[in-house]
Amino acid sequence: MSQLSGQDALKAQVAHAALAYVQPHAWIGVGTGSTVNFFIDALAQSGIAIQGAVSSSIASTQRMQALGMHVVDLSEVPSLAVYIDGADEIDAHGYMVKGGGAALTREKIVAAQAQQFVCIVDQSKRVEVLGAFPLPVEVIPMAVPQLVREFAKLGGNAVLRMKNNQAVVTDNGQHILDVHGLRLTEPLALEARISQWPGVVTVGIFAFQKAHVCLMGTPAGVQTLRY
Repeated sequence: MSQLSGQDALKAQVAHAALAYVQPHAWIGVGTGSTVNFFIDALAQSGIAIQGAVSSSIASTQRMQALGMHVVDLSEVPSLAVYIDGADEIDAHGYMVKGGGAALTREKIVAAQAQQFVCIVDQSKRVEVLGAFPLPVEVIPMAVPQLVREFAKLGGNAVLRMKNNQAVVTDNGQHILDVHGLRLTEPLALEARISQWPGVVTVGIFAFQKAHVCLMGTPAGVQTLRY
């Protein structure tokens, strides 16, 4: 960790701090993204003997399995002691925007089964009002034109996420709209509203599945925020 600098050093900081929330012989949920990758590596090196893990993405599953961890499907465990994941934004209430890594649907499903959600972020992700980061929405492809129009009514500009001139395909076989220009002043209400639109698989507002604890990396050390 000492060889890292800048944002990566802050991510590694909070990843190690999250180990304090992992109990031996527990089932845990593990999210997706660069900060979570630091956590997976730290967990593998920690020697903590967990019962096993449920992952929110193929990428995280492969990383954990490569490090010798036991990864199972969510249907195989009754509940999870803790879910540890990052966020693209988090506010003072523990509400988050997630989905920059296109794993938002599985992240929300796994988070809903956990007794505690521990969010690990560097300080750049802390915001007063959600929405500076484009809001990810996983959608069924045939619904894209209609959903673009619906977001326009809210004042948002919804753009299909592309990579290598192709629409990004999620682990669930769907597409992602990134919605620019929204200020999410009422996250709970907006999450509920967008979730009802036909063609929406999951909206990347995590208000109903908000964080219980946020471990935030700063140059002065890890800050622990509880909600």
